[in-house]
Amino acid sequence: MTEQKNELKRGATSMCNDHTARDIFLVSNSVDELGGITSFTHQMAQLFTNRGHAVHVLGIVPAPEGRRADLDDDLPYRTTTLYDVHPPSLKPLRGIKGKLDLVERRRRAAREAGMREQAAKLTALFRVARPGSVVIVTQVWAMEWVALADTTGLRVIGMSHESFETCRKSSRFARVKKYYADVDRMLTLTREDADLWIRQRFDHVGAMPNPLPFFPDQPSPRTAKRVVSIGRLHEEKGVDLLLDAWAKVAPRHPDWMLRIYGSGEEEAALKKQCAELGLVDSVEWMGRTSDVPGALRESSLFALSSRGEGFPLSLMEAMATAVPCVAFNVAPGVREIITDGENGYLAPPGSTEEFARRLDELMTDQALRDRMGEQARNDIQRYSTDEIIARWESLFTLLER
Repeated sequence: MTEQKNELKRGATSMCNDHTARDIFLVSNSVDELGGITSFTHQMAQLFTNRGHAVHVLGIVPAPEGRRADLDDDLPYRTTTLYDVHPPSLKPLRGIKGKLDLVERRRRAAREAGMREQAAKLTALFRVARPGSVVIVTQVWAMEWVALADTTGLRVIGMSHESFETCRKSSRFARVKKYYADVDRMLTLTREDADLWIRQRFDHVGAMPNPLPFFPDQPSPRTAKRVVSIGRLHEEKGVDLLLDAWAKVAPRHPDWMLRIYGSGEEEAALKKQCAELGLVDSVEWMGRTSDVPGALRESSLFALSSRGEGFPLSLMEAMATAVPCVAFNVAPGVREIITDGENGYLAPPGSTEEFARRLDELMTDQALRDRMGEQARNDIQRYSTDEIIARWESLFTLLER
């Protein structure tokens, strides 16, 4: 069993007497798609199960090909995926030509009928739930099906796992305003994001950070001359920016290596960029890893070069392993986790020059790495699983009143 799984098993392993056992439905786009929301969903499912709740993880569609996470065969809670295959995507019906597009109108009608059929499955599950039970929708696209289901007698919580600004720049912004308007509580990851949603006249918004994924017994000694990055090789994760920053700092530290963990659609382009920057000898492409604690223990610095984030689990994992971090200050969640100059460094978004300068400071100074790393490990414990699960239990009690 991996260290992450052991961490989930520890703590609240028996039902406590200070809360009511409930049926809890966690609804996401997919049950098993690689990514932070899937990790969050299954972590919370395990934590709620440990507390004595009956948990059911529901996905709308199967994970895309090549993006499927490996789940345990012996999960202590139910999982269900509504569709066998992804329903057809729709194009907007614009103008007279769109209104006369009979093929697209038929596709739209078939999709809507399919949605109602799948929502009926949700209704059947919800109807047998105990009083006081809760539906937690982790992604707003999934809320389109929950909105069609009968949730009478249940409390519905809608979550946004990205910053307000990132959401506002996407099509999800309109969906949140439409589908989360009438939920019992909408949850953002930070108080700062909650305040921004309140300005949108959402007066039912609260903040709930992600729980710490793990807290390893053995932290990194921070002696290996190695910087690590962990994440999907996608434009939003900014690995191209990290390579640009590394090109500035690597010549000053020829004995250091940058290890990049992850896979994705940008892999070929990033490796080409790496070669063009002359970094082939100082960058290691590690692919996906199932041993994140091990990867972090073998490093001395963590680089988060994302263009956008919510409440990054990888950042929390690095800090729990006592690895100091350098990150672009792209979201409230990042600056809530990192206190600049104390337990890590924040660089202005996109400033590879400043990012490189901060890496250079930490690569040069072992004492600084040690001080920041130990401070990070201490500070990140405010997001311990016990702390976060207690906040969830308090929210459930509040919503029952």
